[in-house]
Amino acid sequence: MSRRTFNLPNILTYGRIVAVPLVVACLFWPKDDWVRWTALGIYAVAGITDFFDGYLARMWEQQSSMGRILDPIADKLLVGAVLIMLVHTGDIRSYSVWAAIVILCREMLVSGLREFLAEVRVSVPVSQLAKWKTTAQIVALGFLIAGTAGDHVLPAGWTHTIGLVLLWLAAILTLVTGYDYFKAGIRHVLSEDEGSP
Repeated sequence: MSRRTFNLPNILTYGRIVAVPLVVACLFWPKDDWVRWTALGIYAVAGITDFFDGYLARMWEQQSSMGRILDPIADKLLVGAVLIMLVHTGDIRSYSVWAAIVILCREMLVSGLREFLAEVRVSVPVSQLAKWKTTAQIVALGFLIAGTAGDHVLPAGWTHTIGLVLLWLAAILTLVTGYDYFKAGIRHVLSEDEGSP
């Protein structure tokens, strides 16, 4: 096994994958405050590793194929699992389920487009708007994981309301940034079709 496979940036990514079933297990538990705070703590640590694995890999020049493959997978596993569990627990319900569906569908669409664009050696840089989308999404899920436990810190209902507002903001930004990927993918599909005999 390559030493790069088990460098610190990759170990942080593996840790984020391990965090997924732990957060899910906590959210399956009855709505006890300490369980919600535990879930939020695990989720927060996983979110922090998302920043540091890429930062350290670039700073120490430890980029690897394993890291490039697993980093986006770990992100999507964590976001997807948390969204599904929050719908299951009722923290995301009614019309807000559509925001969760938009985010999940965009993740699948972008994954497919990235795979296609990588094959034709086309890079779509991450825009500043996409970074804002990711930030809104991460913070929204944090507030929603805290749920009613957050009512001991903020006025009653504020934690849930802030989470839903940020979730809808992330969903709107998701549509905009997803369109950028879709446009880039379609452009190259059409150009390849026009160039083929």
